[in-house]
Amino acid sequence: MTPPSERSSRSAAAVDTRPAPRAVGAADVGLLLLRLAVGVILAGYGTQKLFGWFGGPGLDATGKGFAEQGYEPGVFFAGLAGASELLGGLGLAVGLLTPLAAAAAVGVMINAMTVAPEYSLWPAGPPSFAYPMLISVAALAIAAVGPGRLSLDTFFPWRDGGWIPFLVALGLGVLAGVLVLAL
Repeated sequence: MTPPSERSSRSAAAVDTRPAPRAVGAADVGLLLLRLAVGVILAGYGTQKLFGWFGGPGLDATGKGFAEQGYEPGVFFAGLAGASELLGGLGLAVGLLTPLAAAAAVGVMINAMTVAPEYSLWPAGPPSFAYPMLISVAALAIAAVGPGRLSLDTFFPWRDGGWIPFLVALGLGVLAGVLVLAL
């Protein structure tokens, strides 16, 4: 007969074969800072379009601007862009449904890149291609490496990123962006 102390240590070793959870590290803090910066800026632009917050024009004025750029009906597409920026930005900021949040950011930024007044990485004047390109790349990078442990996605398999979350963000983002351009 095996003594109780040997039995409990043997059964505990057989049951718990997982590595000990690692502590929150500098990479998690860095991801949080990147997510917050990209997400809050993107969400802020969405609230400018939708609600006129932070000195933005609001939905009607933004809709007129969208119509002038060929997006008809302008108010619909302005609302779609604003909602994509707001929800995608908030999702990135808090790390919730990160691949979908990144896809929303990529989709709206593809359209922003196509209407950019200047295709330069270092513009001397008004906004250009560089800003939407940078937001898109940052969103895809966040999807690729995952939102990290300091996120609401911490219990989901895409927390640590990988090819699948990256390809979901890229594929859905490009599909949404191209679909809006085709309409």
